[in-house]
Amino acid sequence: MKFSPLLKKILKWTLFILVIFLLILFFLVFVGRPPQAKQIKWGVNFSQKHAELMGLNWRQNYLALLDDLKVRRIKLITHWDKLEPEKGKYDFADLDWQMEEAKKRGVQILLVIGMKTPRWPECHIPYWAENLSKEAQQERVIELVGNTVFRYKDYENIWAWQVENEPFFPFGKCKWYDKSFLEKEIQLTRILDDKARPIVISDSGENSLWLEAARLGDIVGTTLYKKVWFEQVGIYVYSSYPEIFYWRKAELIKTLFGKKVICVELQAEPWGPILLYDLPSSEQKKTMNLEQFKRIINFSRRTGFDEFYLWGGEWWYWLKETQNKPEIWNYARELFKD
Repeated sequence: MKFSPLLKKILKWTLFILVIFLLILFFLVFVGRPPQAKQIKWGVNFSQKHAELMGLNWRQNYLALLDDLKVRRIKLITHWDKLEPEKGKYDFADLDWQMEEAKKRGVQILLVIGMKTPRWPECHIPYWAENLSKEAQQERVIELVGNTVFRYKDYENIWAWQVENEPFFPFGKCKWYDKSFLEKEIQLTRILDDKARPIVISDSGENSLWLEAARLGDIVGTTLYKKVWFEQVGIYVYSSYPEIFYWRKAELIKTLFGKKVICVELQAEPWGPILLYDLPSSEQKKTMNLEQFKRIINFSRRTGFDEFYLWGGEWWYWLKETQNKPEIWNYARELFKD
């Protein structure tokens, strides 16, 4: 197939412009150093359900985070199957206790609500609701969100609500994803919360530009993982994204929407081929140990972000209490002095 001289010239310049564009894009995304935040707020994630599955006394674990590590910011995770174990019969006793203990100590709470909340299987659907239709499940979730917000809206130490978890990222055992339903949950939360606290919408740190999260939420919550088990190919994968990758995306969100990005899930525990509470210690070390913990903390400091919630407080406590390995717990204690 022969091309005319003019067409060859057009193709040549098109290819040249494309290469220049890709080079500029590469430098924008991967080259440079973000300005370091002057002060960083450190917090942890906490899941009663996960602590129980780790074989821990979850109350002791929670209090140790508050009183030993002196954590003063917690992303507190609710689970539908914990709050409504039987249809129409709510049990807020354990969550009440967690909220009260945090309140006593002036701990700031980011409360995660909805159906798809952190920790496997992500969609924590109670047994009685598993076979309901999508529409029927949504009716029950709306009631759950409404009851939860109404119950805790007068707690002054709740600084924000996180509605669902990575709702645009298809992870976990979830039967459906529905953006319009997420909007209804957000709207209901805004209506019920007379203090007009911000809504955090989270999204994948490595697999998203966060545009939808920024459109719907007041704050974007990102994840940040460095070494994980990649199930699709059956190997451990180390993320090579540099610090500037996260900073540039945050700047894009700030420019387009005028909204802030915080890290609501910073990897500080292993991610292996099976769930953590069944993962042998030899496998745990492949993705998280004290040195890797220190590396990811140092990495996070260089992203320019000023707020992080570490993912793994239950595991640190498990290491200390059941394995006689307090090294990560002790290092974290120093971190929360900042």
